[in-house]
Amino acid sequence: MITPRFIERIVPVSSTQAAEMVKLLENTFRAVNIALVNEIAVMCDKLGLDPWEVIEAAATKPYGFMKFTPGPGVGGHCIPLDPFYLSWKMKTLNYNARFIQLAGEINSDMPRYWVAKVVDALNEAGKPLKGSNVLVLGVAYKKDIDDVRESPALDIIELLRQRGADVRYHDSYVPVIRHNGFAMAGETALDAALAAADCAVVVTDHAWYDWAAIRQRMELIVDTRHVVGRE
Repeated sequence: MITPRFIERIVPVSSTQAAEMVKLLENTFRAVNIALVNEIAVMCDKLGLDPWEVIEAAATKPYGFMKFTPGPGVGGHCIPLDPFYLSWKMKTLNYNARFIQLAGEINSDMPRYWVAKVVDALNEAGKPLKGSNVLVLGVAYKKDIDDVRESPALDIIELLRQRGADVRYHDSYVPVIRHNGFAMAGETALDAALAAADCAVVVTDHAWYDWAAIRQRMELIVDTRHVVGRE
């Protein structure tokens, strides 16, 4: 009888401590590199450059470069949390894990950056954020799943609500969200939600969204994932 396997290769290490450090290294590697491209995106914005154009061109190098892309922040159980366990442990050993802390600061500040972009987009259209209907597209922490753990969408929604926006969201994978004492049911009719919105914010790039159709329907779109305008 053949036993089914879901792991193609087992990599032995010397101890459970080393195995845990392997996981933390991988999580921290992603956290730091995501923070780097998020900061590059902010810098490109200030310089009047397209960060995705810059990243795509850099990714043509055939060696020595691993492509990461900017976005609204980080979510899930691993990247936003696990590196900080390591950082905490190192503080007990009188060591400051500076890369981890800086990456966390940059990634956790991205929701504020994108909310500022919503404010700018509405201002350019002659509308204040307060009282405007803002539709968040996607609240899962990554595409094509229903997991909202540590999702940056939750912070974006909370920040928009704090500033007086009438916030709705649409995500067919997530019928209800609960965050910091408030609960919200998702919109079920996308076309109607788009029609009612003053601005749409793309937070999760679920594959089933028809981005071309959304671009035609909405005049104001803040796209944290660079999917709406992509040809």
